[in-house]
Amino acid sequence: MIEPVHVQDYLSQPSGRTPDEFEHIKLRIEASSARITLNRPEHNLLNEVMLRELADAINIVGQRNDVKLVVLDSSCKVFCGGIDIGEYTSERVFQMLDAFHAAFSGMLDVGKPVICVVNGPAIGGGAELAAFGDLVIATPKARFAQPEISIGIFPPLASTILPYLVGPKRALEIILTGEAVTAERALELGLVNRLVPEAKLEQTVSELMERITAHSGPVLMMAKKAILAGMGLSMRDGLKQSMNIFLNELYRLDDSQEGLRALVEKRKPNWKNR
Repeated sequence: MIEPVHVQDYLSQPSGRTPDEFEHIKLRIEASSARITLNRPEHNLLNEVMLRELADAINIVGQRNDVKLVVLDSSCKVFCGGIDIGEYTSERVFQMLDAFHAAFSGMLDVGKPVICVVNGPAIGGGAELAAFGDLVIATPKARFAQPEISIGIFPPLASTILPYLVGPKRALEIILTGEAVTAERALELGLVNRLVPEAKLEQTVSELMERITAHSGPVLMMAKKAILAGMGLSMRDGLKQSMNIFLNELYRLDDSQEGLRALVEKRKPNWKNR
């Protein structure tokens, strides 16, 4: 008899690679933002190494107090084509599960807002990457698909996050049909925050980065925490959770007090980011 598999038995910490050792992604930090770029031509197919590098990059960024925002983009025409077919073996499934968990839980746990910039197809694991971004900026070249059902599996991460984003009926349609969603349809469904012409993509991303990083880093993290912590809770329990964070964590920040003082004194806040 086959023993049941417990997910937690296969979950590990990021591998500890440094940016100089990355093969498939690039990490650069400028001002108050970090940009993580998927860089495995031609289609950014995800393998274990690439996913662990992504987890390590997010871990590095998460430990930097000077970084307020993370941007995830691609150096290829394809945002991400999903899992490398060579990783779909019974011998590799546990390692891949572990690497997936490290990367995607890192996006949730990093605290700092994550903007995904999608200027091409996001397929399978690539669509899940975009779904786990806090904000998604896309061009008409983007499309999103979960085609896993066609090869006899289902996408476990999309099955978890899509019902929250688009509702269970739409999530079932996307996953059970495997059909691609256009950028325009993704905007209607709430998978995309902003849809802009490719010529205006960088300007839009830069303006959004500037707008968000003008705020206090710790307060941004508290806001993200309050929203994500309430997911799955009843309205009443979610309100309690949010108020607990507001009263017992937010109000201990120097920046929350500075913001109130600046409002009273009719001046621009001078954030200390603490």
